[in-house]
Amino acid sequence: MQMVDVGAKERTARVAVASAFLRMLPATQRAIREGRIEKGDVLAAARLAGVMAAKRTPDIVPLCHPIALSGVQVEVMPARGGLRIRATVKTVERTGVEMEALTAATAAALTIYDMCKSRDRGMVLEAVQLELKSGGRSGTWSRKAGSARG
Repeated sequence: MQMVDVGAKERTARVAVASAFLRMLPATQRAIREGRIEKGDVLAAARLAGVMAAKRTPDIVPLCHPIALSGVQVEVMPARGGLRIRATVKTVERTGVEMEALTAATAAALTIYDMCKSRDRGMVLEAVQLELKSGGRSGTWSRKAGSARG
């Protein structure tokens, strides 16, 4: 195993967007919306956890380069059957931020699970996926335009 040498690559603006879906009972979703979760503000905690996780990705993913992030945004939106998480990560670096975006989306979903597990242990974290990446030698990739898996 080895970390890929990116030293000769140009620094370019890069963006990655990842998403996740946390399936849950309607009652759990309602309790989150109404602020009735004992541990506190679930959505604020999830957003913060996602930002923190993006910053610590190289500590979690062994061969991931530590890079300076210029921006991290985590959104948690209600959706039919649960909550949709969307993480956008930006940098100007020699390597992309796909792993940081995926880590942010996952950590946000895990935080929601942790805060709500006393009400709904059957929650399911699913569809963690890259939605978009731009920048670098390979250019732009979009799930809608570039993937057979949709």
